[in-house]
Amino acid sequence: MRIGRAAGVTDTGRRRLRNEDAFICEPPLFAVADGMGGARAGEVAAGLAAAALEEAGTETRGAEGVAALIVEANRRIWERALNDPLTAGMGTTVTAALVDQSAGTVAIGHVGDSRAYLLREGTLEQLTTDHSLVAELVQSGVLTPEEAERHPQRSAITRALGTEPTVEVDAFTVEADAGDLFLICSDGLSAMLTDDRVTSAIESAGRDPDRAADALVAAANAEGGEDNITVVLFEMIDGEAPAALAEAEVEKTLAGLEEGQTADEDVSVEDDAVAPVDPTRHGAGPGGRVAALALIVSLLVLCLLVLYLAVVR
Repeated sequence: MRIGRAAGVTDTGRRRLRNEDAFICEPPLFAVADGMGGARAGEVAAGLAAAALEEAGTETRGAEGVAALIVEANRRIWERALNDPLTAGMGTTVTAALVDQSAGTVAIGHVGDSRAYLLREGTLEQLTTDHSLVAELVQSGVLTPEEAERHPQRSAITRALGTEPTVEVDAFTVEADAGDLFLICSDGLSAMLTDDRVTSAIESAGRDPDRAADALVAAANAEGGEDNITVVLFEMIDGEAPAALAEAEVEKTLAGLEEGQTADEDVSVEDDAVAPVDPTRHGAGPGGRVAALALIVSLLVLCLLVLYLAVVR
């Protein structure tokens, strides 16, 4: 199992003056952060979260590792807010996915209301639970999901990075299947489109991450684009991961050496094979020298003939 195509895109939307989202689309790490706070502080918080994840993301393994990265990101944002009055009160959501290609699993860490989805065999499943007021009201039975979609406080989140010195991270692992398509997005997408609209946009784009990402952003903007819109998509496909392929090639080479082939041994060429032409080669071979000599003799004969005719006249 390995990562196939992947794409990430972010858009300011139609109502906001600036984009305070950040995303990572650097296999095997994928993430979305949706910043909040005045005077561009939300942009700072999201950027700090993305930087903390990127620094150690490829060296991390498992859900616990992803959770530890998010805790470290929270520490950096909290300390920056303490030391910089212009960023006081800033925070950000974060949803991150780290793929273990050798195990065929995806570790997910989550704080806030940015979401992770899995599209498998035409069915879209929300993997994360929003840390928001309306989500808690739905879970407690006070609101229905339909009422939550129209609630005036639907954007109020109950957990974020940087607002407290410590943070509780939801972290878990998903077993991936070939053909799975994972979607991570900010609420600028999920608040604008129903699950059916999201699924339809992806399927209409042929499940191609690049085309699907653009289609989702366009659809969210068509519905009003009330917030920044960020989308990251990646697919899982059959086959060994690049590292596993490289290891297999090494093992194959070592096996060949054990059977008597030396590392410096040239690959044999069949007797009737034609050797490739080296375009950097200078000078003529034996056949070229014979042809050149014949040309010189012919020119000498021609010169003598011309001279003879001139004298006779």
